[in-house]
This record gives sequence, structure tokens and C-alpha cells, in this order.
Amino acid sequence: MAKSAYLVTVSGPDRVGVGAELFAALSSLSAQNAQLIDVGQITIRGALVLCAEVVVDDTLGPDAIRAALQLRDIEGRGISATVERATPSEVVHGGRLLVTLLATSISAEQLNSVFEAIAHDGSTCERIVHLATYPVDCYELVVRCNENSGLREALTPVAKDAGLDLAVQRAGLHRRAKHLVVMDADSTLLKNEVIDLLADACGCADEVSKITEAAMAGEIDFAESLRRRVALLKGLPESVIDEVRAKLTLTPGARTLLRTLHRLGYVPAVVSGGFVEVLAPLLAELHVDYLEANVLEIVDGRLTGRLAAPIVDRAAKARALERFASEVGVPLEQTVAVGDGANDIDMISVAGLGIAFNAKPVVREHADAALSVPYLDAVLYFLGISREEIDT
Repeated sequence: MAKSAYLVTVSGPDRVGVGAELFAALSSLSAQNAQLIDVGQITIRGALVLCAEVVVDDTLGPDAIRAALQLRDIEGRGISATVERATPSEVVHGGRLLVTLLATSISAEQLNSVFEAIAHDGSTCERIVHLATYPVDCYELVVRCNENSGLREALTPVAKDAGLDLAVQRAGLHRRAKHLVVMDADSTLLKNEVIDLLADACGCADEVSKITEAAMAGEIDFAESLRRRVALLKGLPESVIDEVRAKLTLTPGARTLLRTLHRLGYVPAVVSGGFVEVLAPLLAELHVDYLEANVLEIVDGRLTGRLAAPIVDRAAKARALERFASEVGVPLEQTVAVGDGANDIDMISVAGLGIAFNAKPVVREHADAALSVPYLDAVLYFLGISREEIDT
């Protein structure tokens, strides 16, 4: 017997029991070989749209569905129900990608530019989730891509022109698995540059700052720049390290990020071109167990101006991420790296998700995602975690 599909749409002010009434009506048709194929629902500020696709015998037609809805008295109190023949939709063959958009606020014009790019790529958006409204605005889109999609390449310049932070990642169960989240320290986890604070203590701040800026922009080799800067610290008393640590300021959202990662069972780590002597006690307080950083040479209670271990440069940062992933027991595709400087490029490139945090352009070019907002816990949105979940 021939069958046809119909779309049942229930809309109006949300109230308790609407879903139960709809499914009771549809279940009453099961004895007549009606089949429920698909269901979707969205509620925005108390306004409900609930859709169900139902297949019935052509001998019954839509009148049987309408009669079942009337029998359950769904309509009324502002609620309406419609039954229309379901028209075949255009099917996009390919995989799904998650597109995360983030800004201080997101306008219709900004979304329009993104959706035009998605359509131009031959892709379709299947679902939109509003992950956060404060302190930033964030949407996550589930996009069905065509087999030859270049969605990331298409969206990157569009998002930049629209003033949106963007991440494009593959969808899948890996997002619900345990992750290793590796962060740089200076200007990422911390608002400070530790070596600049040490330089203040020895009166060579201007000289050190110039070398730091050139290194972070990728203009000079990091290892050589670090040796030059540490050499300027020669003679500082060891007690200065405690004084500098007391001046450290966490980036806004850092504590929220770490607390949420711990509660989700994720593992945070820090891989830094800074110094173990400064960072280790602070990270112990924050319950961060994995740290890779440089070691200052100290003799007779004073800094010698040399390092006591191999330099943690950009290649060493990537190796540390790989080692931590092995120790934690997660594959590289379940690692996240967050950093701001050229020294973080290798680490960001090797991670499953590399995030440039308020970074130089050369770093953003190598990252999967970029954040220009000053809140480190915005990293959680790229993991699909909503503001409501964070606050809870």
C-alpha cells in the first residue's frame, strides 16, 4: 500500500505536557501502521516549535493525523498544530563539521555573512546552539558538508572580515572523550610575562622587553633570545623569584577554565618558555600536575645568568605535548593547545585543536581557531561546553 510522509508542526507558547500530548496522538495511529520518522524541537524564550515527520498509508492521509491531534486537544491556549505533506529535502552527501562563532556580541549581519559562505560552499546548517550570551556571545553550528568541501578555507576570511572568532572542527564522539588541554603560561594562562617581572627587579626591563617582543613575533630565534634575556638577570638573588610569583596575575577566566576541566575529567597542563621555579608552586595551588618549563641555574643563592637544563623552545613544546598525551593516555586528536606567541606554533600545529589566544598574526595563521576576547574560559566553547554548563 502506498504511503506518504507528513510534517506535523506544533507551535506557540511552551507549556507543560505539549510533547506528551503530541506523542500520545501519534501513538494512537500506530495501530493503523503510522510510523514516526523524525522529531525536532526548539524553544526560544518560551516560544515552542515542535516538529514530527510521520508516514501514513495514503488511504488515511493527513485527515487521520489531524483527527488524532484534535482528539488529544493539543490546540488551544495559543498552541496551534499544522499538518503538511513533507517535501523531499536536498540531501548533502559528506561529513559534518562543527563551526563555532564567538564575539562580544553577534549580529544578524555577521551571521548572514557566515551563512552565505556556508551556502556558497554547497553545505547546509543542520543545527544551531547558542552556547553563551555572556561574557561573550557564542553559537555552535552543525554543518553538513559536501564531499569536496573547503568550508574552513571559505569561512576563515569571512569571519575575520565580520569580526568573529572562529573554530571549524570535525564532529564526533571524540568531543565527549577525555582531553588533554595544554596552555602556554606567559600572556595566556597569566596576564604577565615572567621574565619581564624578573627584568624589572634587576633594572634591565627595557632591554629584555625588546628582545621578548622580537621573539614572540618570530623575528629572532627563541632559544637565542632566551639566552640573551637570562644573561641580563645575572646576580639577582634567589629571593626575587618569590617576589615575582606574588605579582603574577591569572588571565580572566583562567580559574573557571581549570575548575571546569577538572570537573569534566579533562587534564590541564602548562608548557612554557618561562621558568619552573616561578610556575611550579602556582600550578600546584591550581592542581595542574603537568608542567614543562625552563630551569634557572642558581648558585650560592643567586642567578648565574644561565639555564640549568635544555631550553624549552617551540620544538620542545610540541614534544612535551606529545609526551603528556602519552602519559595521560589520550590520542593527539584529543589534545588542545592554547598559546599566543611564535614559540607556541609547533605545539598548536601538532594538537588536535590548536587555539591562538590574543595572538600575533603569524600564530593565528597556524591555528585551527582563534580567540580575540580576553577570557581564557572561552576555550571551553570550542569544546562544545555551554555557559550554563560552566556556571552549573
